[in-house]
Amino acid sequence: MTTVRPLAELEGEPHANVFPGDEPKTIRLTLADSETVPPHTHPGRDIVLYLLEGAIELHLDEEIHEVTAGDIARFEGEREISPRALEDSVALLVLAPRSDE
Repeated sequence: MTTVRPLAELEGEPHANVFPGDEPKTIRLTLADSETVPPHTHPGRDIVLYLLEGAIELHLDEEIHEVTAGDIARFEGEREISPRALEDSVALLVLAPRSDE
């Protein structure tokens, strides 16, 4: 089965689930300038964040990474994540269940 969906369909939804119910979980995250997502974790998952537009500070535990449009980051869901927009930003996140390998 193949599903193709334009990300533009999800505008107006800050935390839009691109393919509801499917794994891996795929989220389109929209943050306004200076908006922050509260610190949280996603245990048992590996996360890939691809910044489509803008710039963010990606807080992972005690580390801060500046991420700009076109950058991609990968990290374990056990880490505490809290992105903060440095300008209006759009990211695509893939939260994949961690394999036992």
